[in-house]
Amino acid sequence: MTSSYERIKAECKQKNVLWEDEDFPATQSSVFYHQTPPFTFQWKRPHEITQNPVFVNDSTAQFDIVPGKMGDRWLVSCLGVLYLSKGLFYRVVPADQNFDKPYYGMFRFRLWWCGEWLEVLVDDRLPTINGKLAFLQAQNSNSFWPGLLEKAYAKLHGSYEALKYGTLLDGLADLTGGITESISIKTDGNILIRPPLLHSLLDTTSIVTCTVNNGTTTQIRNQTEALPNGVHVGINYRLCSLDKAETIMGDTVQLVRLRNPVSQTLNKSATFNGDWSSFSSSWERVTMNERNRLIEQLDVGEFWMSFFDMTQTFSHLECVHLDSDTARDEPQLSDKNRRWLMRLYQGAWKRGVTAGGCRNNPDSFHINPQLQLFLSEKEDVIVSVNQHSVLEPKVIGFTVYNLNNVQNINGCLSKNFFKKHKSLVNSQYTNSRQISHRCSLDPGRYLIMATTFEPAEEASFSVRVLGTTIRLSLLETQTMLLLDPFPLLNSNAKILMDSANNNVTAATSTAQYEPVFMQLADDQRTLNCFDLQELLEACLPNDYIRSCASLEVCRQVVCLMDKTNRGRINFNDFNKFMVNLKTWWGVFKMHTKEKSGILRAERFRDALYDVGFQLSTDILSILILRYMRRDGTLRLSDFISAILHLTMAFELFKAKDTNQDGVISMGMTEFIKSVFMC
Repeated sequence: MTSSYERIKAECKQKNVLWEDEDFPATQSSVFYHQTPPFTFQWKRPHEITQNPVFVNDSTAQFDIVPGKMGDRWLVSCLGVLYLSKGLFYRVVPADQNFDKPYYGMFRFRLWWCGEWLEVLVDDRLPTINGKLAFLQAQNSNSFWPGLLEKAYAKLHGSYEALKYGTLLDGLADLTGGITESISIKTDGNILIRPPLLHSLLDTTSIVTCTVNNGTTTQIRNQTEALPNGVHVGINYRLCSLDKAETIMGDTVQLVRLRNPVSQTLNKSATFNGDWSSFSSSWERVTMNERNRLIEQLDVGEFWMSFFDMTQTFSHLECVHLDSDTARDEPQLSDKNRRWLMRLYQGAWKRGVTAGGCRNNPDSFHINPQLQLFLSEKEDVIVSVNQHSVLEPKVIGFTVYNLNNVQNINGCLSKNFFKKHKSLVNSQYTNSRQISHRCSLDPGRYLIMATTFEPAEEASFSVRVLGTTIRLSLLETQTMLLLDPFPLLNSNAKILMDSANNNVTAATSTAQYEPVFMQLADDQRTLNCFDLQELLEACLPNDYIRSCASLEVCRQVVCLMDKTNRGRINFNDFNKFMVNLKTWWGVFKMHTKEKSGILRAERFRDALYDVGFQLSTDILSILILRYMRRDGTLRLSDFISAILHLTMAFELFKAKDTNQDGVISMGMTEFIKSVFMC
């Protein structure tokens, strides 16, 4: 199958034109969709900016990217981390692209987006101010991959302006496909990390960086200030290794080797100048051989720092954890002893179906997607939830429960489980695109509930779990009929509508309805759907309950109860419907807590369960689409209609399931007939 890239190239070759991307046009709105800058951008192709543009300048090994007049330094820092990992870099920036002829003015990039690697195509028109690039650009070379990659990233976000809301962690995840984790180095003056933790992190397929920030997901833009020791705020310094310096006095100093990925773009006078820097007097404490051994390990942009100074300088470790498949092509990670295994689930929060909100909503929390996690041995696992809402992010988080003492799990756990069991792990809730948490878990089974903070909020999402002995599966409820929602009645069953209390109660006689029934009946003492509607409007006590006398409901009742295909019912059928209507109304009222007569869609599944229907998420989704109103609720008539639809569907299937094996065979005519009968 021809890719979009090849197809567009062929079209441009045939027309002898340079490509112009209609999905991300060269207009002001592609740069700023909300703000109005005091100037107009001119869109230019690289050949119009410089005489000899190149895509990637392999002869320039150093990273020399600057944010430009309007760029974001956080993105520069992310690209610096990516550029130092050449295997990952060329996964994102395919190397088989250049400005050589034949040239069609288009480039492609690969970004991790919404739970998968996505190929993004852009044309080469870039926004400029006074003939110079307005955003990311190479400072000392004529490489254009930074500006073109930034354009691809902006295209996914909808505009360049949207990038200002980006974060270091989101950027690192999108550029590497990894799960990002932020670990505080100290809190209230107490150091939270130790060298063994750093050794453990460096022993896995993870990229470990140190940064100075406020510990939130707030964007870091155009931060150029440096601390007194020369470390810059908002830059992710790569943690390369740990070592110990043996001093002349016989003691040891724990050192960490760091690399500044953007060292070539900063003022050389602002490089690290603290203890154990290149010209520090600290080196006088060690022998010349020890000094040479440590100095020889340094590459361009790297320096040594004591572990203690690192904990006092940096605020966070920001890690990018890569699964074994993603890390396979990265040479720097090929020799790691521990390789992450990743398990992925992609789902969606749907109003009334799977959007139950957080634990603060006990009546709907259980309808969220339920993921079962299996561990073969005790280990640290990292759980990450990524929402696919970029422009209007929801507040998201997740909760973990221990299932080791829970028996006979055959489907989704009910509301009662969450009322009786305490959670084991609770993440923070934030409107970040992704949130991750490290959990130390014993062998066994666990339940992961990824949720929005508020119920009824809709968004697609991905859950990724990293470990070494993990399995992940979705708990799903099997559709089945638990009770007969329309049981047969004894011949002497009697009902009475109590108009004074707006209720349906048992009574000693149905004589008051029979005369009206007979007045409307034909010679065979039967009614059609139109007659039934007239009868129900006369019998039902108030306007709200009378909504069940809609023609749609009456058609369903006749279709369900008529066994002769004449489209008519007798008085016993009518009596049976009225008794069951009482039962269904009682269930409906039981689930309408806040406002009588209005059923929140989040409680629809439980209400149907109490009637006798156990439904899968797919079946429930169809019912919600059919019956849920604009405000996310259902009325009594909606509930009754849904019950009648389901009852007919189960009866039709049961009649065709002659082998009672849950499988039926139907011809096209039978199938279409059954659809209209429901």
